[in-house]
Amino acid sequence: MDNLLDLNCNELTEYIKKFGHKPYRAKQLLKWIYHFGERDFSKMTDLAITFRESLKEMASVEIPAIELDHLSSDGTRKWLLDMGTKNGIETVFIPEKNRGTLCISSQVGCALECTFCSTGRQGFNRNLTSAEIIGQLWLANNKLREQENYKLLKSDERLITNVVMMGMGEPLANYKHVVHALEMMLDDAVYGLSRRKVTLSTSGLVPAIDKLSLDCPVSLAISLHASNNELRDEIVPINKKYPLDKLMSSCIRYIERAPRDFVTFEYVMLDGINDSAEQAKELIKLIKDVPSKLNLIPFNPFPKSGYKCSKRSVINSFQEILMDAGIVTTIRKTRGDDIDAACGQLAGQVQDKTKRTQRLQFI
Repeated sequence: MDNLLDLNCNELTEYIKKFGHKPYRAKQLLKWIYHFGERDFSKMTDLAITFRESLKEMASVEIPAIELDHLSSDGTRKWLLDMGTKNGIETVFIPEKNRGTLCISSQVGCALECTFCSTGRQGFNRNLTSAEIIGQLWLANNKLREQENYKLLKSDERLITNVVMMGMGEPLANYKHVVHALEMMLDDAVYGLSRRKVTLSTSGLVPAIDKLSLDCPVSLAISLHASNNELRDEIVPINKKYPLDKLMSSCIRYIERAPRDFVTFEYVMLDGINDSAEQAKELIKLIKDVPSKLNLIPFNPFPKSGYKCSKRSVINSFQEILMDAGIVTTIRKTRGDDIDAACGQLAGQVQDKTKRTQRLQFI
């Protein structure tokens, strides 16, 4: 059986043409799958009966199975999704007054070993397919519609207005499948999201950032977290391959094609590690040539992390130094920490192929 979530509009058109069906049927089918959230071909009533019967024989709409479904006291909702062979990923919905943001995973685990990230401590198993990536959006959209307080919504009213590729994994390390899924999110026949409202966060894979600017430019966020190469080499190891000068240059190049005229820099606040006034001033010099906004993220603890969150007074002072230099700087509000759904806390279930979890036992 072919999973139709793997196919974009053009691919689905070619797929059904092979079986003798008209191209316009592809858009009808996409509307049923994505706009109405229907997986049962027999209920797609404006499709010809013969078409529905052939779909049953050759295709399916397969979504990840839900292992756990947690609702935070602040309304944040987290799903643990079964990826087979005892692996799981986590997807998080964050409701706000004027928008709903879905945080999507791109890999089972992560190979980049950022030291302050719970996902990074779990090791790495595999990349997700594009169907597994877009399937998270399909599942969240339909599960949210089942909630009692959403029953009065119109069928075309959006619950998920923004998507951020900030869940488990490094999106640009799974480039092919991530970009395919992004293109589907942007396609009017699928979800029709604006490029400005789809954000990809990367630790800094410079060649892939350049490629993304040509293939599928969406809003870009950089997991920065340090103001100099010495510290970033330690806490974001990919920096050893793509140091800060190369990363900043790639950001400037990206903005030329990006839907926004700035890059967002994410900076997790670690007590006594990266939160001094001197480091704030160093950060100002680092990003001075890059049109940007800075997002300070209070560190969210997880077991045996070895880090503490900076004191609120320190975070405020750090922000003030940056703001005084003319850099738009926000402090991210912690959401879903009571269900381990906050930034940096996603761990899922990872059968580690990197042996990282074994190595960490002896550190």
